[in-house]
Formats: sequence, C-alpha cells, structure tokens
Amino acid sequence: MLWTAAGVVVLGFLVALEIAARHYGSPGPITNQAREVVFAPASGPLLYASLALMMVVLTWRERLVAAGAAVGIDVVFALVRWLAGAETGFGNGALWVLLGHAVVALTRRRGPERVLLLKGVGLGLLLVAGRKTGDAWLLITSKTRPTVLDQYLASADHALGNPSWVAGRLVEATGPVGHHVLDFVYTMLPVAAVVIAVWQLRAVAAERRFPRHHLVRTFLAVGLLGPAVYMIFPVVGPIFTYGDGAWGTGGGQWAVAHLWPHTLPPAGAPQHMPYDEFTPRNCMPSLHTAWSVVIFIHSRTGPRVLRWAGTAWLVATLTATLGFGYHYGVDLVAGVVFACTVEAALRTFDRGLDRPGIRLVAYGTTVFAALLVAYRFLPVQMAAHPWVAGPLLLLAMASVVYGYVRTTRLWAPGSAPAPASSARPRPELA
Repeated sequence: MLWTAAGVVVLGFLVALEIAARHYGSPGPITNQAREVVFAPASGPLLYASLALMMVVLTWRERLVAAGAAVGIDVVFALVRWLAGAETGFGNGALWVLLGHAVVALTRRRGPERVLLLKGVGLGLLLVAGRKTGDAWLLITSKTRPTVLDQYLASADHALGNPSWVAGRLVEATGPVGHHVLDFVYTMLPVAAVVIAVWQLRAVAAERRFPRHHLVRTFLAVGLLGPAVYMIFPVVGPIFTYGDGAWGTGGGQWAVAHLWPHTLPPAGAPQHMPYDEFTPRNCMPSLHTAWSVVIFIHSRTGPRVLRWAGTAWLVATLTATLGFGYHYGVDLVAGVVFACTVEAALRTFDRGLDRPGIRLVAYGTTVFAALLVAYRFLPVQMAAHPWVAGPLLLLAMASVVYGYVRTTRLWAPGSAPAPASSARPRPELA
C-alpha cells in the first residue's frame, strides 16, 4: 500500500507538471519520456543506468538477457535511423526492456515476486522521471520568475573570496582537457549515483527485499525538494549574469556586466534584475553540490575503490560548478547544508523519528533558512566584513556536517542504543 500510495503521488505530480509545462507552450515530463520510446533519447547513459538499477532484482542469467536485449534493440534503432537520416542516439533499448519487465511483472509473476520486480522497475523509472521532472521544473522557474537575485549572491560571495572567479581562471588555465574532464564529471553525476546505488542494492536479488535506506531515495528527494527553493530564491549564475560568452555561454544583453572570470564584481547595493524567459533559475542551492555530497556520504560504507571514487567525484563536481561559472560559492555552502539535512530527515524517518535525528533535521533546516535570509538581506554587510562573515558561513556549514556525523555514529551498529522513549524503530517498509 505504501508503494501504491507513493506511485499515485508521483503520477499526480508528473501530471501537474505536464499541465504546467504545456501552459507555457512546452511538452511536459510525461510527453518527453513517452517520445523516447521511439525517438532519440536525450540521455542514453541515464536510461542504461536506470536499467542497471532495475536489474538488481534479477538473477545473473536474467541480467544478461536483459542487457543483451537492450543492446540489440538499440542496434536496430541505430540502423533504422542511419538509413532514414534521422537524429542519432541510444537508450531506447534500455527503456523498452524496463517497460517490458513491467509487463512481465503484471502478467507472468505472482505474489512477492511480482512486487519485487515492480519495485525494481519503479526504481529505474523513477530515476528517468526525476530527470524529466527536473527539466520541467527548470522551465517553470524561467517562466514564472522574471527577475533574479544574482547581485545579492555576488555581493555575499565576497565573504568567501569570490571562489567562482578563482575557479573559473583555474579551469581556463587547464585548457580543453581540463574543461572536458570536468564537463564529463558534471553531466554524468546520475550515472555515478547509480554505481554507488547498485553496490548498495547488490544483495536484493538474493534476499528478495530492498534495504531500508539507500542512495536513490535521497538522490530523488534532493531533486524533488531543491527546485522549490529555486522558486523562492531565483538565481541564474555568474556565467549568465557576469559572463562574457568566452565558452559559448553568457548573459549577452541580459548580463549586468562582462566580468567573469577575470574581474571581480562590485560589492555595491544589490538589486533585483530582469532576465530572459528561458534560462533556468537553478543556483540556490547548488543541487549538483547536494547530489555529490550524498554520493560521498553513501560511498563511505563501500570498498576502498568506491570511497576514493566518491571523494574524487565530490571534488571534481565542486570544481566544475564553480569553474564553469554555474554557481557562486555561497550556493555550494547552502547545497552542503541542504544535502545533510535531507539525508538526515530520511534516515530519521526510517528510525521512527528519534530525538537526535529530529534535532538534527530541525537544526539543519534552521541553518539553511538563516543562510537564505543572510544572502537576501545582509549581502552588503557580508561583503564589507569578509573576515567575519566568511568564517561564520563556513562554521555554520561545518556545524551541520559535524552534527550529521555525530548523530549517524550514534545510529551505527554497535553503538549505545537510544532510550526506548526516544527511538521507536519503524517496521521494515520494503
């Protein structure tokens, strides 16, 4: 019943986004996903990553058959597109196999086996739907928020030493090689998440059940909640507000000045500024930062190679978000706090809403709200006193990280149990 209710909520949310997107003259997430059954997908790697998630519920023989079928279907599609001179792409095969397993679950499986396979298919499709949902959210932010608050963040960023300008010059100095490597890391973030998730879910096929908590839950929750903050604090980023278009991007006539990444922006009185109707207002908080932090957290329980990979992906993602001019430094601080708070909230829910978890979530939420208020109403003071404001920002972020580490260590197996009155374990939901 819980999975059915969740499915109904997700479907209703997708329908609402579909209606909103069509109101603004664009296809919504349902239409965009449906067309990828036949037309070239926007992201083939993401579809195959979704297929990999689904295959955690299959036996090794079934996985080989599923992978072979997906590749075979993609080869057929590629030949047809080549003969027709149509747009090239891959990933249709993965989507077909996902949908095929949903049909198999409904028609050929019974009881717990049907439920398990439907959970696997649902997990894979949720990752795909999350991407389409995010695209729809970004469209809505650009259409409903005609003014942006970039000047406020640019002023507040002086407290951190304008890290986007520093990183932009460093990335520029690395040349095309550094740019392409960071771009790959930035765009393949969902695939990295799936690698960690598949390791976490490796025992599902043998145990015939999902673990209580895993990476995909937090990854999707961050992607669902983050865009709501975009509506409250619309920001387009340094490359669009201050960029000169050296990398094929930039604000053009909408840019307040062409300063990034070589000249620091002024720290004068900030104000709302109008912007175009198609650039997403997706900076505050930095969800790429939040997602990479979540990947880092969940990689800590893996083998050494995954721990190193999680650390490298975090560092590279932070460098890319700043070095490409997509985010201000204060966005990243908010993103770290946001990620730790969402992760703590999900784990606290699983543990039966115990007091340490509730306190941590309340504290993280308070710090996140305080950051937004400071960025909006105190940017001039922050720029005028960087040696006070900068350390305070980092201290606030570090306090949430410390609180998360300290609380989760109390939850670790072998630690002292919480009092019975404050921790009521929730029954296994999966």
